Amino acid sequence: LLCRGMQASKNKNTEKTGPFYRLSVPKQKTSSEIINEARNVLRTLRTRRPFTPTEDQRKLFGSGSCRAPQNRPPSVFSLHASSFDLAESRPASGVRLSPLDHKPILVTSAKDEDRPISLPKPPVDDAEVRKVSSARAHLFRRSSQGNFLSAKMVTSDQNEEKLDEEPAKMNNLCRNNNCLAEQRSCTPFNDETRQLICNEHISGLEGEDFRKGTAGTLFHMRGESDQMKKPGTGSSWPRSMGWKRRVAGLEDETRINESEEEEIFWHVRILPILHGLEKVEDNIENLCLACTKLYQALNEGNMLRKRFKGRNVLLKTLYKLVDIDSDLFHLKLAKIILAMKVDGKALLGVCKLAFNICRNEKNDYIVQKDRLLDCLLEVLRTEDLQKNNEAFLYCMGAIKFMSGNAVLINEMVNKGAVEMLLQLMKQINNIKENDTCFSNLGHLLVQLTATLRNLADFPAARGRLLCGAAVSELCVALEQRMNDKDICTYIVRIFSKLSSYNDFCAALADCSRCYVLFLALLNKHQKQQDLVIRIIFILGNLTAKNNEAREKFFKEKGSINTLISLFQTYHELDLNAQKWYHERGEEGKNHPEHPSEAEDVLIKLISVLANLSIHPSVGAALAAAHRVVELLVTVLEYKSVDDCEELVINAATTINNLSYYKVKSSAVEDKKLRIAEMLLKLLMSNNMDGVVEAVRVFGNLSQYHEICDFIIKKKIYKFVITLLDAKNQDVCFSACGVLLNLTVDKNKRALLMDEGGIGKLVDCLQDFGPADWQLACLICKTLWNYSENITSAASCFGEDTDTLLVLLTSLLDEELVLDYSLDRNLRNYHKLYWETEFKPVAEKLLHRIQSHHSLCPAVTVTPF
Repeated sequence: LLCRGMQASKNKNTEKTGPFYRLSVPKQKTSSEIINEARNVLRTLRTRRPFTPTEDQRKLFGSGSCRAPQNRPPSVFSLHASSFDLAESRPASGVRLSPLDHKPILVTSAKDEDRPISLPKPPVDDAEVRKVSSARAHLFRRSSQGNFLSAKMVTSDQNEEKLDEEPAKMNNLCRNNNCLAEQRSCTPFNDETRQLICNEHISGLEGEDFRKGTAGTLFHMRGESDQMKKPGTGSSWPRSMGWKRRVAGLEDETRINESEEEEIFWHVRILPILHGLEKVEDNIENLCLACTKLYQALNEGNMLRKRFKGRNVLLKTLYKLVDIDSDLFHLKLAKIILAMKVDGKALLGVCKLAFNICRNEKNDYIVQKDRLLDCLLEVLRTEDLQKNNEAFLYCMGAIKFMSGNAVLINEMVNKGAVEMLLQLMKQINNIKENDTCFSNLGHLLVQLTATLRNLADFPAARGRLLCGAAVSELCVALEQRMNDKDICTYIVRIFSKLSSYNDFCAALADCSRCYVLFLALLNKHQKQQDLVIRIIFILGNLTAKNNEAREKFFKEKGSINTLISLFQTYHELDLNAQKWYHERGEEGKNHPEHPSEAEDVLIKLISVLANLSIHPSVGAALAAAHRVVELLVTVLEYKSVDDCEELVINAATTINNLSYYKVKSSAVEDKKLRIAEMLLKLLMSNNMDGVVEAVRVFGNLSQYHEICDFIIKKKIYKFVITLLDAKNQDVCFSACGVLLNLTVDKNKRALLMDEGGIGKLVDCLQDFGPADWQLACLICKTLWNYSENITSAASCFGEDTDTLLVLLTSLLDEELVLDYSLDRNLRNYHKLYWETEFKPVAEKLLHRIQSHHSLCPAVTVTPF
């Protein structure tokens, strides 16, 4: 007798008791085991990733944000010159100096440009050279002590401007913080030194026009420097100062020379362009061209990232031009201002300017062409996060907009944006909740995680996210920002996308902390469907192929209770929606093609239960969980396959998985007749997938005598025999499972012959035998059970006797049936299954038939 295994077999491998298609698994495993996966009694379920619609408009915060408008930074604002605070945009310079009484003349307009400007004249004799050189060196030595002139702080904007308009020689004093901090004690300078400085300063404003005397000026400057460097000349340097003082004096003199060269470059190359930009009546094209020339000139003069005399004049001119309404022109301005390395309010203003430009999707091309991304990434890379968190917010918002463009996102990945964003997230995660900027950085983290969500769609970025330890940082952020639904949603969306890929799914499954975080989120935001559905989807992916993940999740405190609570919540929502639908008299109309929000949650939640049930101990526990089984049966009761196919079939599959476990107090066993009633409804539907799933469940449940009687009473066996004509291996396999268990009962065996079942089984063996040894084995087991009390082969198998004899003989011929054109692994797999599963059963069946059949006529059998 064969039932749930071939009990009469001499081969002990086939004597194990179990469900009819719980076949022994070969110890030898190969890559071709995938053939067996679709046939397993316990099956995992995969579902579609939740759909996230694209925002209609580019905003700092999406339309679904939980942040109230009054509690979040604005996405729309106006920018003017007043939005930029020049005082804050100045580079730090150590101690601020009081302005001198003398105010030099600076060419800032066309009228002033005609006025002759003189450069310093070289001294007449060597003594004067030595005197001036000594005074200059003495001056810079004193300045390094931070005690030069009054150290009075300048607070007013007027004094700021006066300070910046001092000559290059004075400006050089406060340009280097290291210079000011070098020494702290030295004798005060005398009046003679002060007088020399003033004389030199005044003489620097008397001379010929820069553009007319550039070459001569440079000659005089070099000459003075050479005289100082020339050995053997007289000098007022004290001998006690030594060699180090002389080197310091030469370095200071070099800086003076560089400052004078910058001043020449400023008047010759920069000022003419600024004058052109001030002609606001000119057209945008010319203004953009002037900005391009300005950027190139500043870059050529190495003035973009350094402090120089005309820096404030330049920035003021650029800030005034912000009022011109042109995104292209604003882009040119932003690029220059960002390259000038401004900070404070000016940095915030220019980041807002970049944000406004990128907010318009039509500007993506010009943004890419002008390489604005490089400037914004530089801000994130170099600026201080806590001091400039609002500027970072709008900078990150602009980058987020760029990440919505396929070309720009590729550029972002190539320029290391993924690694940079993960590093920025790490900085944010290191800031504690009691820190004053913790809350504001939450707004920034929304932009950052939204950008990573866009990057997660890009193949090249996924590998970098995996290598960059994104899982751990995202989990830390999730834990710290549990109360911020926006951040939680974006992080969960990232995981939702990436968990669809095996490598990232494995990395996430290894992060044991993620399970407790997901459960905490589900309990906290239970009715937030967009968040819940993605977490459930992630859990479904984690438990689909990883047995360790199934065990880890199950062992988390309250994990199953959380799933049950969610099941009840969304089951009630679905019932209420269905009730409302029927009350409106629309039950006759077609239902939507896509499942409702509540149905979608239930689909994915049931898939998690189905996947968890694969683990032996977890599956056994779930089979005994009456609340779980009750909810699954309820789905089959109130929901038809026409209403929501995926939901109903998933519920049937999960019940099928749980029905495999024969445990004490099994909820499936207690409700088996109620389940059978629901399966009959599914069996009678026009949905073939639903029919096959119902037959699968009957295959397990038919091990119970009550279910076998139900199958006979409801004439389900006729339908099952008919399925053998489906010419589909999986359908035939499921049908054979039910027939195998029916033939255990001697009183039910005759039904197989009455409905033509023997002939259909022989046809299936001939059609699928060599290609599917599992199915061939199952057919032979069914025929073995059927022929237990055989007296004559002809009376038992009828006209199919001879065909069956020849067929079995052929299938037992190893050289004939094993296809050697298969690859080696696949061929070995087929051979192993043929030897361990099919051959023992087929040989016994063949021997039984032959012993009850006297003559074996020649019968033509179609080649396999």
